[in-house]
Amino acid sequence: MDDDSNDANSPAENDQTTYEDLAAGPSVEPVEVGNTRTLGQPLSDFLMTLEDYTPTIPDAVTCSYLASSGFEASDPRIVRLVSIAAQKFISDIVNDALQHCKMRGANTVQSSKNKTKDKRYVLTMEDLAPALAEYGIQIRKPPYYS
Repeated sequence: MDDDSNDANSPAENDQTTYEDLAAGPSVEPVEVGNTRTLGQPLSDFLMTLEDYTPTIPDAVTCSYLASSGFEASDPRIVRLVSIAAQKFISDIVNDALQHCKMRGANTVQSSKNKTKDKRYVLTMEDLAPALAEYGIQIRKPPYYS
């Protein structure tokens, strides 16, 4: 039989420092408090920049929708944060709708007259519906528009 005491994973019998080091646990290096940033520091810096930023969606509109949903925000930075999140959400949906429009336009044959001009895109329901469906929002045209 093999002797397990000479195994690479087990310490040697005469090596007492190995057991003492294991019992002491990992060593911790001292850290200067003045040079480190706390975990909440980047968030605090971001909230301070929100005070000077004017979002596309006005604060009054965001406050109105927040109040209608039952949320009361006393801090204007929270209202601006919600405005930025809504702006990002709308921007993503419109960008996806633009991609649908471009793919649909690429499938149609274009005349040489249209290639010389800059292509202008129009947001339509047939482009917006699949973009919203990707985000779980189902929309349909009213029956009188069909």
